[in-house]
Amino acid sequence: MDREELSAWLRLSLTPGVGRGTARRLLAALGSPQAIFTASPEALKAVVSVRDAQALATPPENLPDQLELTWAWLCEGIMPVGTQRALLTLADSRYPPMLLQTADPPVLLFAQGRLDLLTRPGVAMVGSRSPTAQGRDNAQAFAKALSAAGVTVVSGLALGVDGSAHEGALAALAAPDATGAGSTIAVVGTGLDRVYPSEHRDLAHRIAREGLMLSEFLLGTKPRPGHFPLRNRIVAGLSRGTLVVEAALQSGSLITARLAGEMGREVMAIPGSIHSPQARGCHALIKQGAKLVETAQDVLEELQLQSPVVPGSAGAWEASVDDSMNATDDRIEADPVLAVMGFDPVSQEALSARTGMGPAELGAKLFELELSGQVARLPGQLFQRTAAA
Repeated sequence: MDREELSAWLRLSLTPGVGRGTARRLLAALGSPQAIFTASPEALKAVVSVRDAQALATPPENLPDQLELTWAWLCEGIMPVGTQRALLTLADSRYPPMLLQTADPPVLLFAQGRLDLLTRPGVAMVGSRSPTAQGRDNAQAFAKALSAAGVTVVSGLALGVDGSAHEGALAALAAPDATGAGSTIAVVGTGLDRVYPSEHRDLAHRIAREGLMLSEFLLGTKPRPGHFPLRNRIVAGLSRGTLVVEAALQSGSLITARLAGEMGREVMAIPGSIHSPQARGCHALIKQGAKLVETAQDVLEELQLQSPVVPGSAGAWEASVDDSMNATDDRIEADPVLAVMGFDPVSQEALSARTGMGPAELGAKLFELELSGQVARLPGQLFQRTAAA
């Protein structure tokens, strides 16, 4: 778009009191932002309130600065082949079709990366910001398998499950047979010129090169608590279904799951230990009718997506997991701590009772297993076997 059209879209978004619903009504009635700002007061009042019509008559004070910032962002820098920066409007043919089918599509979407991912089948993966080691492993493994099978993994760039899901999806692109891999979309609660959380700066830059960064917020927008529920509706809206990997009962991930259900999209959850607080949100969803999934293949079948079993695909990944588990059986049986640990979180006192080891000997053994990645230490001085064990 040219500067004049860009200015009109930004002005519509910046006008005080004119929210997304009002903006969509104006666009439906008058056709374009330019037409809105050249319409007579009487024409505007036929669509919106008198107060909104008056607000639309005066350009916002911060419009010139936002226009310059956005224009420079769109024009600056050389992007990798196949990637680009774009401002997608409701009138843009590149606007994601799945999002258009929702009740509250954003008026504007800032995008950086591979726009082709917006037309591929997507699965949202969400979960706890403080997952267990097993939860992180599950998120990464499921995302890698789904991406390898051609599915785009959509998440919110948050710490924990979100980050692991993005990492797993990107890992599929590095496989020798990565042709057709789905990659990942990160929907964020800030402007695209900012990264939040800062710990994911490098990850965000990788996604901008190999996946897609997406936001409805204007450049310069800082993270605010109210932005993240808004982001969640986009995560759910871009996807055929939402998979909750690990979540407590009060997790924000359940908001995304609820939104997906309200949109008529599939909701799936990975079960966990009955003793783990981080599994209770998933168990609640399953009780309410969410699909219980144990493998990436379950997700593909639930969404009726094809899953050719080639190296790196979902089926091949599941086979490799089975082989890995079988290969470690002897090692687990030979280790006195792993042999009695099971898969649930367990206290050191319980392990001491099961093994007959004293505190010093058991503590040293647990530390050794932690260093080798076979056991993870959980809050409350609990321990749990990981997928590596």
